[in-house]
Amino acid sequence: MAKSRRLVDMLMFINTKRTFTAKELAEEFGLSVRTVQRYLLDLSELGLPLYSEKGRSGGYRVLKNRILPPILFTEEEAISIFFAYQALQYYHDLPFDAEIHAALQKFYVYLSEETKKKADKMSAHIAFWNPKRNLDTPYLKALLEASLAGKYIEFLYDSKEGQTRKEVKPLGIYAHNGLWYCPAYSYNKQKVLLFRADRIRSLKVLEKDKNMSLTLKEWLETEPVNSQPILLKVTLTHEGVRQCKSVPWLENHVKVARDGNGYIDTITDGNELNYMASFFYTLGAHAFIEEPQELIKKICCHAEETLRRYKNEVGTKDE
Repeated sequence: MAKSRRLVDMLMFINTKRTFTAKELAEEFGLSVRTVQRYLLDLSELGLPLYSEKGRSGGYRVLKNRILPPILFTEEEAISIFFAYQALQYYHDLPFDAEIHAALQKFYVYLSEETKKKADKMSAHIAFWNPKRNLDTPYLKALLEASLAGKYIEFLYDSKEGQTRKEVKPLGIYAHNGLWYCPAYSYNKQKVLLFRADRIRSLKVLEKDKNMSLTLKEWLETEPVNSQPILLKVTLTHEGVRQCKSVPWLENHVKVARDGNGYIDTITDGNELNYMASFFYTLGAHAFIEEPQELIKKICCHAEETLRRYKNEVGTKDE
């Protein structure tokens, strides 16, 4: 059997164990102990995290991080994996930041020279862009680990009411538009709340255990329940259609006419009126609200406040 094949088989065997001896490997593969020791040295140089324990009962121990056996990729598969990293490089923090950089470096080193040249050339012409936010998210990994372990957590959170203390069970974390979010179930409010990870100021894991089977994937795929349903009717210009289709919470509700103009006629959550008012106010004449009246009043308040501030500024300069 070729040495390369023997090394792969030995790597896969070692990867299933925590401790072993050279004698055990020699018996498993029909080799001498000296040959096994040479192979172990080769595997160690390739990156297998081995620790040698001396003494009569000594042997070898695989350190905490296990290593995957070699995997063969086509050129197209290798390039697609390499560029999958592109989607993450615009994020200020990652839950496995050091690990992904190390993995990418190892992956790139073992690409063929021809594939490297192709990847380098493509990197100048393709990017998975996200707005780059310089916001620290120091508890990103802790949130992920707590969700994996099904743990209950407590943290201080920066909200519009100031810093508030939350006790929740995180479903996981997800990235959107350059920001990290953590949906978490609140047993006090009996519903899932959504938190910005960069607004968490302290975090500790609690020794509470309450069953809650909802997963992050299920939550993301579930249509939101409107706790205060209201009718939203909006007439849109061509530009209004373009802007509304670019935001996730509206894109599926925009109806487009043949001339490119459009409208929205749907049921939405009345608890989000302040957010909707801020959004539609920025569209100016490209969005005309027909319903609800409360949303119209809020947009008018935005406009009046803006006009008042500019009038005051102009008046001050004239004096």
